[in-house]
Amino acid sequence: MEQLLGKDTGGILRMKKKKKPVRWLFCRFLFCLVLLTGFFCGSRLAEKWNGSESLAAEGVDSIVRSGPGYFGEDGELHGVWISYLTWNSLPKEEQAFQAAVDQMFDHCKSWGMNAVFVHVRSHGDAMYPSDYAPWSKFASGIQGKSPGYDPLSYMIQSARARGLKFHAWFNPYRITGYQMTWDEVSADSPAKKWLTDGDTSNDRNVLQQDGSWYYNPSSEAVKQMVVGCVTEVLKKYDVDGIHFDDYFYPGVDDSLESRWFDYPEYQKSGSTKTAAQWRRDQVSDLVARVYRAVKAEKPSVAFGISPQGYFGNLRSDTKLFTDIDRWLTQDGYVDYIMPQLYWGFEAKTSDGKKAAFAFQENLNAWTSLVKKGHARLYLGLAMYRAGTDVKDYNEVSEWLTYEDIISRQVLAGRSGGVVSGYCFYSYESFLEPAAQKEKTHLLPLLKNNDR
Repeated sequence: MEQLLGKDTGGILRMKKKKKPVRWLFCRFLFCLVLLTGFFCGSRLAEKWNGSESLAAEGVDSIVRSGPGYFGEDGELHGVWISYLTWNSLPKEEQAFQAAVDQMFDHCKSWGMNAVFVHVRSHGDAMYPSDYAPWSKFASGIQGKSPGYDPLSYMIQSARARGLKFHAWFNPYRITGYQMTWDEVSADSPAKKWLTDGDTSNDRNVLQQDGSWYYNPSSEAVKQMVVGCVTEVLKKYDVDGIHFDDYFYPGVDDSLESRWFDYPEYQKSGSTKTAAQWRRDQVSDLVARVYRAVKAEKPSVAFGISPQGYFGNLRSDTKLFTDIDRWLTQDGYVDYIMPQLYWGFEAKTSDGKKAAFAFQENLNAWTSLVKKGHARLYLGLAMYRAGTDVKDYNEVSEWLTYEDIISRQVLAGRSGGVVSGYCFYSYESFLEPAAQKEKTHLLPLLKNNDR
């Protein structure tokens, strides 16, 4: 990436004192004025390129971000995901909650982390008092019930006290799923309100697929709601980033009415594009709206996405519909991408051949794509697999054979000069007995940050 280089404007020779003619004095005045103007403009340009002001927020999409300071980091990003499952395990009483959060962030700091990626919206809910979504079950025990305090505010305060950057993690469409059933969804949720308000025109803002409930990605009301949730967090809290993960469209089958999801909206749209491309457009429209909202509200805040790591899934015409090629070759979508490269170096397919998603091959593919645009590349790594019997079609799982896979992945990322940091899933994994040998290899790399 390009760097702004400072230039020496010194070296102006002093002249002997003598009486100056008026024309000479006027010329010198103009010369000084030009110097001052150039200095001011150059400083303003440098501010924009360093991210303190966003060109995108002023209607200019083409931004080249350079230097480690764009996201307020000192060098390499070392992040850890703290999911709704962690929230669920935390105490709900305020003082006990605060003590548990402090201990959690003490651990993160001691491991060499400099950022946390914390769920603030996992199932159409909020881990904070929101005008758009009900309180999360994972914050209070019951969706729609307040815990009696603002847990997100304290989390950010605790992270700040330990020098940890705080990224707010959103799932835009998911309503139900693991540990969250439809019966547990609050009557105050927009999902249930739309389905029970007697207005049939908004019923399809909420869709069911394979037993789970989702907000309809093609709905204008849904897009506005998600952008509103993001903007709300930006206005109320001092966060360093807005983060989406890999949950977008569920799997669909347009040949079956029971599984065609938003196919009726596609038909109604009159689009001449394929249904798959139309769906990619719906996701990309939301992503672009969120990007613009972030840059309009707080230009220095980073917006990025952590998609699944395998291009074969990402480019599928039957699920996800994440237009990763558009996001990474065009400006105005993401500041960074954080693919979940959750496979080892020796991953194979069922026929015993080396898999295209094996770590090094996958990393090479992501590096090539990222080079076509301006987004940073971070790697999401699977600490949860360390020391476990992962099905990778080796005679003995690679994750049982080796105890330094994650550390070698960090070194591989560093060797190419393109990867800007790492995020590990998940916090609890660092505490698991199975991961301790892997942890002993990894932590020195994070603490010393030798690149």
